[in-house]
Amino acid sequence: MIIQKKTALTFGTAACVGLAAASGAMAQATPGEGTSIQMAQPTWDTGWFHTEIYVQLLEELGYEMEETMTLDNPIFYQSVAFGDVTMWVDGWFPLHNTYRDSFKGSAEIVGAVAEGGALEGYLIDKASAEEFDITTLEDFKRDEVKEAFDRNGDGRADMVACPPGWGCEINIEHHLDAYDLRDHINPIKAGYSASMADAVASYGAGDPILFYTWTPNWTVNELVPGEDVVWIEVPEVDLPESLAGMSDAATMEGVEGCVSDPCTLGFPASDIVSVVNTAFLDDNPAVRTLLESASIPLSAVFAQNAAMNAGDDDIEAQAAAWIEDNRTDVDGWLEAARDAAQ
Repeated sequence: MIIQKKTALTFGTAACVGLAAASGAMAQATPGEGTSIQMAQPTWDTGWFHTEIYVQLLEELGYEMEETMTLDNPIFYQSVAFGDVTMWVDGWFPLHNTYRDSFKGSAEIVGAVAEGGALEGYLIDKASAEEFDITTLEDFKRDEVKEAFDRNGDGRADMVACPPGWGCEINIEHHLDAYDLRDHINPIKAGYSASMADAVASYGAGDPILFYTWTPNWTVNELVPGEDVVWIEVPEVDLPESLAGMSDAATMEGVEGCVSDPCTLGFPASDIVSVVNTAFLDDNPAVRTLLESASIPLSAVFAQNAAMNAGDDDIEAQAAAWIEDNRTDVDGWLEAARDAAQ
């Protein structure tokens, strides 16, 4: 009996050790177990693809992902500071510098989804650029140019701009004043996707078009710089106060399809980054490490944006496919995140 009890005790101890080891392995594989994340995404849909990729990566770490919220910039930066929202992966800096004070000390920038590839600027159809010899926004003060681009009959050239609340709206509004363009250009601030779809249709009909865009964005797949449209320059670099000190970054070399090289776009190239509540990061080192490790090639975002514009809007499936196609890199990011949680 004593031997049997000892055997049973030994077996029981081994079983407990085995269960503990299994439990530890499970905890290591899913360090986010029991923790929820409120992810946000921007109102511009060209950021939704890489948002969904990060959602699925965090799910693989065991985090419970609440339904992603779509927020305007000011609301997000206030919400992440208060902790009402955990994070997003769509911070554009330095473009979003104007919001830094609203989250300073409560949330922080972590890692980079894409570094330096987020260009912004103004484009027109190539045919009009050649016909009217348009190279800068200054040319829109000429009567014949305004007349050609005036679609609503108010005597000003119509330009697809940014909806209220977007970071780019601040810079565009600054440019209209800095270059004295209020009487010459009419910024269209309706929904960007719908406004651009209308511009694409006008281009197809042979009409002149003027629009602001950024990269990555489906617009530069639909209207290819250098072929269909050209980037035009600003008369000189003049940035809002929130971008002070970034003047050199607003002129870039090698911009495909620009009327000049180097190209004075008037917007500093931005990094696309994660912005996360600091208290959450302190409690979740796995998330910090994942965000510091992971990145998404702009070419992948371009391709998805083009597919989405063509009607394929299953972003969840597109993100899952990208993850599987890049499983080696993904597994490396996840392993680093799990190691950080130990």
